[in-house]
Amino acid sequence: MRKHLEVFPVTGLPEVAAGDNLAELIGQGADLRDGDVVSVTSKIVSKAEGRLTHGTRQEAIDAELVRVVAQRGETRIVQTRHGLVMAAAGTDTSNTAPGTVLLLPIDPDASARQLREALKQQYDVNVGIVVTDTLGRPWRNGQTDLAIGAAGLRVVEDLRGTTDSHGNVLAVTEPALADEIASASELVKGKADGVPVAVLRGLGDVVLPVGEHGPGARALVRDAASDMFSLGTREAARAAVLDRVTPDGPREVDPALWDGLLDEVEDIHLEVLDNAVTVFGDEPVAVGVIAERLAVLLHAEGYGVSVRTGPGSEATVTFGSRPR
Repeated sequence: MRKHLEVFPVTGLPEVAAGDNLAELIGQGADLRDGDVVSVTSKIVSKAEGRLTHGTRQEAIDAELVRVVAQRGETRIVQTRHGLVMAAAGTDTSNTAPGTVLLLPIDPDASARQLREALKQQYDVNVGIVVTDTLGRPWRNGQTDLAIGAAGLRVVEDLRGTTDSHGNVLAVTEPALADEIASASELVKGKADGVPVAVLRGLGDVVLPVGEHGPGARALVRDAASDMFSLGTREAARAAVLDRVTPDGPREVDPALWDGLLDEVEDIHLEVLDNAVTVFGDEPVAVGVIAERLAVLLHAEGYGVSVRTGPGSEATVTFGSRPR
């Protein structure tokens, strides 16, 4: 357990331009010591690397994304080439000339490594580097800073297999150290204050020896195979719908979809024909209940569904040939 942590803002930095020596600017403005962690806002890294493009923000997003995760109007949550899922691909139009858009660094981990090496060469200090950007979080209002690049520190603390204070074995506990560092540093940086760099002291146990850069922030990106929420709600429904359409028309609905639907009822039967399922039996109420349950099952699969009552104790559930 860490007993003490200090976080210092690095103030007085000038406006950064393409080609500027970030290590020199930071080293002159901060009293760095071995074991410190330097948190740098991605915006000044991008400016120093000349990541400014001309055109509209929408054009910049198009160029930076690899897939759209969710969209509402012009707002797009996308996955970038870095693997990051974020609004507007991390592009920024604040404090830039009209008609220009600032992009994220091409490789934030590489940027962090270069900055770490330069600080060691110019100021003879062994520090960790975290490159940060602001992201929203699923299921949470507001934004916080996260690590999009890192060098010279452990980005995850693997506590799996250890025990807690009650002797329970921890099975999944892996604190995201680099993200926690990024969020802590934002408390003293702050966009409104124009402070893009902070130094955290007291984390010497997570800083790696000289020459060891670690896996970088890329290790924090969850891969597609482990991502249970890889699409937004509407986008997931649309994908499910489109997956059911072939060049020759819709795929047949798997009858296993309604397995067990009739287990607790008697004298109710289903008849399947093309894109409709007819429910019939002796009790009109029971027929209606089963038809509505079947409609819910089909709707959950992405089909456009309608329910129509027929003569006597009969109801037909129709699902569109190209469901929407």
